[in-house]
Amino acid sequence: MLRRLGGLLGAVVLLSASSGCTRNTPGAEATGTSVYVARRIRTLDAARPVVEALAVREGKVLATGTRDEVLAAAGAGARVVDLGEATVVPGLTDSHGHLSALGQWEATVSLLGATSKAEALARVASAPSTSFQGEWLVGQGWDQNDWTEKAFPTRQDLDAKHPDVPVMLARIDGHAAWVNSEALRRAGVTRDTKDPEGGRILRGADGEATGILVDNAMGLVYAVLPSLTEAELAAQLTAALSRAARAGLTGVHDAGMDLRTFRLLQRWDKERKLPLRVYAMADGQSADRETYLREGPYQGERLTLRAVKLVLDGALGSRGAALHQDYSDEPGHRGLLMMTPEEYERRVRSFMAGGFQVCTHAIGDRANTLVLDTLLRAAEATGTRDGRHRVEHAQVMRPEDIDRLGRGGFLASVQPTHATSDMPWAEARVGAERIRGAYAWQRLKASGAVLALGSDFPVERPEVLAGLYAARTRQDARGTPEGGWYADQRLSGEEALEGFTVGAAYASFAEARRGRLQPGMDADFVALSVDPVDAPVAELPGAQVRLTVVGGDEVYRAAEK
Repeated sequence: MLRRLGGLLGAVVLLSASSGCTRNTPGAEATGTSVYVARRIRTLDAARPVVEALAVREGKVLATGTRDEVLAAAGAGARVVDLGEATVVPGLTDSHGHLSALGQWEATVSLLGATSKAEALARVASAPSTSFQGEWLVGQGWDQNDWTEKAFPTRQDLDAKHPDVPVMLARIDGHAAWVNSEALRRAGVTRDTKDPEGGRILRGADGEATGILVDNAMGLVYAVLPSLTEAELAAQLTAALSRAARAGLTGVHDAGMDLRTFRLLQRWDKERKLPLRVYAMADGQSADRETYLREGPYQGERLTLRAVKLVLDGALGSRGAALHQDYSDEPGHRGLLMMTPEEYERRVRSFMAGGFQVCTHAIGDRANTLVLDTLLRAAEATGTRDGRHRVEHAQVMRPEDIDRLGRGGFLASVQPTHATSDMPWAEARVGAERIRGAYAWQRLKASGAVLALGSDFPVERPEVLAGLYAARTRQDARGTPEGGWYADQRLSGEEALEGFTVGAAYASFAEARRGRLQPGMDADFVALSVDPVDAPVAELPGAQVRLTVVGGDEVYRAAEK
């Protein structure tokens, strides 16, 4: 977790998991009031959209306005923090991330950004000791679409350097794994092993497993992978929360939290050691779902559990997304459903009846159709049409389903950087016609859907500035393609900011407390080196997070240069 050291305003200091963090604003002890002054403070309050100061007292916004107005409201003795040329915005929330996975990425070998199989293999060969989970060498982040050779790697590639140590490397999207022969042996996978329902064991011409396991087939290996120790889990979550604060996040919607992680965060929250706000979606895929259903929603100080995450299909990059028609680049294959439609509907109805918001991963157009069909029936049957049920990703959709999503009152939880990461190959997967309904943010908005923006970290980087840039440009960091990829679906600067603030708050039933900077609302805000709305978009990739504040507590401040 994060601790502020006395009155120092330096970088975040990580402590051991046992000590956790304290939460206070240095120097505010005298009156309990702090006044922040900046070149511009964007409140997203229609009455006073741009001000130059805000006051914070007891974790809430006390006042906003001119410096003189706010100092008068704060009273004598208030601590004044001058943020100079920074722009302050309401607290930024990632509406779809994975804290446990981010913590693992911080600790284990990362293949993110590798431009060839050879580079990926070199990184695995020099993996840090923290990459081992028991005897297993664990890593993640590879993407064959970024390699010059493009083809999936094989177990033999790993066997050459690691013949006796089991190796498991998750693909960047988390929907495929690259393993070696020893991992397959320990998992009991042979040429006679059948594909599990909702999974695919890729095989060579000889019928033997190649070492690539897609979607539910990954479970064959996960079943024999040693669990993290309590200390390892705590250390990884600590690292993940620290990274999120540095990225400018005041909150995270954790998409599919296992019960063990929830119990640890629940304990930290009760001990006031949780630095960020975490809106947890219960893991609806595993046996943990029965405990979540039995115990029901939970509301702590900074930890909330009132949603469930279900996964209906796989990912586009590994051709696991469920499509109505064949993949354009793999005739005869239409992706995978992670569970039967009947089982999916049974779980949806159970969680709706239990008071949970249902959030479903749907990438392919067939999966999105099934989700909407099911949500409409189940919400009507359970009387939860106002449950703000969410479609996570809403990535490739038929035009009629985009309209149904909005008309049904459902939310679209989308990730801008997915579009810019996928654009080099996405059209090859689905073709010129289907791509018009993919990553279609403006079409979703036109349907009446509320957009909640996120990153799906660690699939993408957790840095919000990268998401704001992608939303505004639909370009990579080099500014390509010129004008943006399907540029008519770009968001304006204010629409993008609202997606990480107002939209995220609404998606977690918190719009009365967060998303804007108004008196009486939670004092969650972030200071950035650029204005994310009006600054030239080219400035966003290199911009910096100067300060992250949650409930009046400074959980991150960049070191002064």
